Amino acid sequence: MSLQGKTIFITGASRGIGLAIAERCARDGANIAIAAKTADPHPKLEGTIHTAAAAIEAAGGKALPIQCDIREEESVEAAVKQTAEHFGGIDIVINNASAIFPMPTKDTPAKRWDLMHQVNARGTYVVTRACLPYLEKAENPHILALSPPLDMRAKWFGPHVAYTSAKYGMSLCILGWSQEFRGKIAANAIWPRTAVATAAIAHVLAGEEAFKNCRKPEILAETAYRVLVKPAAKFTGNFLIDDSFLVSEGVTDLDQYSVEPGVELLPDFFVPDVPPAPPGVKIMAIPLGH
Repeated sequence: MSLQGKTIFITGASRGIGLAIAERCARDGANIAIAAKTADPHPKLEGTIHTAAAAIEAAGGKALPIQCDIREEESVEAAVKQTAEHFGGIDIVINNASAIFPMPTKDTPAKRWDLMHQVNARGTYVVTRACLPYLEKAENPHILALSPPLDMRAKWFGPHVAYTSAKYGMSLCILGWSQEFRGKIAANAIWPRTAVATAAIAHVLAGEEAFKNCRKPEILAETAYRVLVKPAAKFTGNFLIDDSFLVSEGVTDLDQYSVEPGVELLPDFFVPDVPPAPPGVKIMAIPLGH
């Protein structure tokens, strides 16, 4: 199956993982609406919806840059309507936009709780709900989220209950939708085993010096692509760890996704013990953010 001619509505894809996913799908000739906040150059962050659109079209797709704040329902509904009118429908929604502030309770004011839950959990719900009338008419509709498996151990909540609950809110949506739309619309989540070299690592968690112990966004791009070409009626309700899924798909060279092949990799948040890291993958003992 190909994504040729399919229309994808993706949030937060002006840079990083979202842009990498969009570019990978564009190689098939997909139509991609980039719904993100950054329309003008940011002093610290690379990329805008317009530079992302140029990259998508250079990769072979058709792009529609839309400035959109997914915290605002009217903004989302307008962006979804614009996409459907421009491309003739929506086949796939990718909930990539995310807010991160992994701090303990005493250091997390209520406004940070609100921001993370508005963008992560509520944003995923609002965006998907707005796309639903078009997904119901699509031939092979998919809902995809960049969110973790629901590994409900206290170790993931203790250090940053606000951030964890916001990310798990996205995953709970996927869990529910996989049942609600079973046999009609696929709902899956993907998550990286290791840290990925993005702005979040550079500016929030570890600094750019940690990039050498990260993987490239392309590992999640390939993971997302391989999910989205599967039959929606059968492949649903999965919470996939990127490298294990790719190995199950026959990918043998994981080093291609490392910033520096052969080095130990920083583990990401929320990765369960099963499935274990594929053979040859070396994971550092130091948790991300420490």
